[in-house]
Amino acid sequence: ISSMQQWLYQLKPARLEMLTDGPTPEEAEIVSRHFSHLQDLTQKGVMILMGRTQNNDESAFGICIFEAEDESAARMIMESDPAIGAGVMRAVLYPYKIALMRDQTD
Repeated sequence: ISSMQQWLYQLKPARLEMLTDGPTPEEAEIVSRHFSHLQDLTQKGVMILMGRTQNNDESAFGICIFEAEDESAARMIMESDPAIGAGVMRAVLYPYKIALMRDQTD
């Protein structure tokens, strides 16, 4: 039985114009690092799923659902996200538990 707990962090852009008008070159580079970082954590079995809403207004957000041993470890994972560290996105951490998930076999 795994001792890992599930967590979710919600991401919102620090600057709405990044979505409405497009990112600055610096923001684009940081978001690219953010995506690569999440790909790496997925390959390592930490991340369960990530995604973002497809609207580009003030209600837009992304989520990352992942596993960590405890809140301290979960916070460290969240804060290791380059977009959060660089201040391009703000994040809020929540304890989470997936209740149902469809089978992912093809």
